[in-house]
Amino acid sequence: MIARYQTAEMAALWTDRRKYESWLEVELAVADAWTELGRIPPGAADRMRRNARVDPDRIDSLERSLRHDVLAFTTQVGETLGEDSRFFHLGLTSSDVVDTAQALILREAAALVIAELEQLAVALAEEARRYRRTPCIGRTHGVHAEPTTFGLKLAGHYAAFTRDSRRLQEAREAVSTGKISGSVGTYANVPPPVEASVCRRLGLLVEAAGTQVVPRDRHAHLLVTLALLGANLERLAVEVRHLQRTEVGELREPFREGQKGSSSMPHKRNPVEAEKITGLARLLRSNAQAALENVALWHERDISHSSVERVILPDSTTLAHYLLRAMTQLVTGWRVDEERMLANLEFRGGIAFSQQVLHALLEAGWTREDAYALVQSEALAAWDEGGSFRERIAERADLPLKPEQLAACFDLALHLEHVDQVFTRLGLDSGAAGGD
Repeated sequence: MIARYQTAEMAALWTDRRKYESWLEVELAVADAWTELGRIPPGAADRMRRNARVDPDRIDSLERSLRHDVLAFTTQVGETLGEDSRFFHLGLTSSDVVDTAQALILREAAALVIAELEQLAVALAEEARRYRRTPCIGRTHGVHAEPTTFGLKLAGHYAAFTRDSRRLQEAREAVSTGKISGSVGTYANVPPPVEASVCRRLGLLVEAAGTQVVPRDRHAHLLVTLALLGANLERLAVEVRHLQRTEVGELREPFREGQKGSSSMPHKRNPVEAEKITGLARLLRSNAQAALENVALWHERDISHSSVERVILPDSTTLAHYLLRAMTQLVTGWRVDEERMLANLEFRGGIAFSQQVLHALLEAGWTREDAYALVQSEALAAWDEGGSFRERIAERADLPLKPEQLAACFDLALHLEHVDQVFTRLGLDSGAAGGD
């Protein structure tokens, strides 16, 4: 089922052919290294590079009888090498090849995710700037709190995705690590210079202290980072879902011509893309848990991680790539209802400005307890009984505020005063970010 979420670029990374070709790339780099050390005759590595071919169907056929994927691979490739086959896989254990090749694929997969994340960041930055001073109500506990701006909301999400980008860069580097150190990491049959040569040729880091495998905390690092990315995508998706609720109506995800929202209710326009993002983010979290379970292997290695990784590594990178693209399409196509935002902001005559009235009373000399009691009583009365909070406050005979002082309490300028500072801090005012 994960195939339905694959882009062509990501799907190409997780085919059997790509896996075997990556294995071959490692094997040939080893042959080059052995040539440098004089272990195999001059010209043998070049002939192997010219003649070696992978045949996934033949490998699969051999694996059915051998019950070992790497032996099936070496047997099949050996069939294309003639006498030079004796130099193929020389001194190696299976995980030298599999783990080092897997690092190549994961490095590319992570790069695709990072590139897609950059596209989302650009789209969010543009929308944040567009709505920088578009006032709307801020909510805590899902309840009206104080005014904010829609652009400031988006700036917060942009900041989260920039953190994700840094984490992904670090995780990509960590997982771009190879090892060519033999069956238990002692270099008994393949000396360290071979490992150094291979990793240099392939652009990988050298595992400082491998066992039979590259330690799985590196892979867990990547999948936990993808899970965090998924959590931030879900956070934005949940915001979209809430703002699209009929009672709120401030935002609506794209609804394309010909699209239907319900088989029975023609009026429906549901936030299905945001809901899909919310759901698939759960898989990223569950895969991260599986990756953490893979870290603790028996002694120098068991294979309890192997079957799990065949699922979670392609699935998590594929899902992250898909979800980022889906979110970018959502952000660039959503509809923002600024009039509804203002209407919601004015709910019950501006109860969201209650804190400013409270502060004005404190400055007028009232105790906090008395000021809070007055403001709360009028705000809750407006909420429960209807009418305008602003008018209720103005009609209080005991109010010590002049009309202009009361009006200042309901001025949006206070809530917009420092928005630019946040944008500057995030680099959203720079030329690189696009400016206003």
